Amino acid sequence: MFRTLGITTLTVVFWTCGNTPLSPAADTGTAGDVAAASPSVDLDAGAGAPATGGGPGLTGGGTGATGGGSSATGGGSANPVPMADAGSADAGVLDAGGTTLTPPPDAGSGQVSPPDAGPVVRFVAIGDTGKSNAGQHQVGAAMGTLCAAQGCDFVVLLGDNFYPSGVSSTTDPLWQTAFVDPYATVNAPFYAVLGNHDYGGDGAGTDLPRGDNEVAYSLVNPKWRMPAHHFKWRLQHVEFFAGDTNRSMFSVDQDARRDFDTWLPASTAQWKIVFAHHPYKSNGEHGNAGNYDGLSFIPVANGAGVKRFVEERVCGRADFYITGHDHNIQLLQDTCTRPGSNLHTQLMLSGGAAATTPLKGSNPTWYQTADLGFVYVVITGNVMTSTVYDANGVAQFTRTFTK
Repeated sequence: MFRTLGITTLTVVFWTCGNTPLSPAADTGTAGDVAAASPSVDLDAGAGAPATGGGPGLTGGGTGATGGGSSATGGGSANPVPMADAGSADAGVLDAGGTTLTPPPDAGSGQVSPPDAGPVVRFVAIGDTGKSNAGQHQVGAAMGTLCAAQGCDFVVLLGDNFYPSGVSSTTDPLWQTAFVDPYATVNAPFYAVLGNHDYGGDGAGTDLPRGDNEVAYSLVNPKWRMPAHHFKWRLQHVEFFAGDTNRSMFSVDQDARRDFDTWLPASTAQWKIVFAHHPYKSNGEHGNAGNYDGLSFIPVANGAGVKRFVEERVCGRADFYITGHDHNIQLLQDTCTRPGSNLHTQLMLSGGAAATTPLKGSNPTWYQTADLGFVYVVITGNVMTSTVYDANGVAQFTRTFTK
């Protein structure tokens, strides 16, 4: 069972430039996306048949998915996950609130939040998982034990879901070895975003149609949720927005830029959380967007497109921006905002779910570790509690953030 130990360190993931980069496109804000892009999707509880294992019907685009698909090995959550439409409130004026650092809870002691404390949402955030290795299996087993004890509404996969170059089809053997098998004991749906390795080229991310195979798998296995390259869904008082920052790297993310400009300001949810692969700031080997891998002088590879997307579409609109890419876990102290907003977007990175790389940067953190592990998030009312667990399911650190 789970027990509490002292603090450890964090792990980081590495992006490979590789191959010939795509040519950047101008930021038009409203132009259509490049060929092979799949439309955005809003997961609405009111349309489509629920997929086996819980979750809403998938509506509004993607690859023609409606309602999930057929049952597949790997199962899903036993309880449906309700969704709702976004509203019209401006997300950019919320008070970011304060932070309380507390000892990590004992995962075997029951529910994290007290009864009648308001609506509760629980999820696990992991990235850079697709190694099919012992580390991925160890972390997956620890997640399964935790979710059985504490409850998980879903898991978020933060990109680089399949190494080294994504999947070739919906029947690629990597689906079994890098998804179904490692997470067989996790009884919850997985919402996934795309990383540079998912777009092929051994991490270069230049084979854009390859990402469509992961979108299409949503019709095959209801445990896998990726209705489009970027999408959103709502659960209780929290709305989640999944981005595609590999396209931002190459500045071919016109559709995402347009939709995020609408979705986030229109959301009426108490909490707004954005998931994507590439970090805005990181102490890992890749570093901060705009200077990835110390290559500030090389267009595309430097991550300037990601920096622009986050600063213009996420900062000061979302409460949290949660990513992977570096193989570590980092709860960063730095935030980002935008002119006219009182909201300071918190930054979190969870990319140590299969392999780890060193921490080299100096961005201030509440906590970071280069050990294998995952982050378990519980949002109760206006309080978000993020606990870092190691690969053995031992809680290492907890941060409590109050809006």
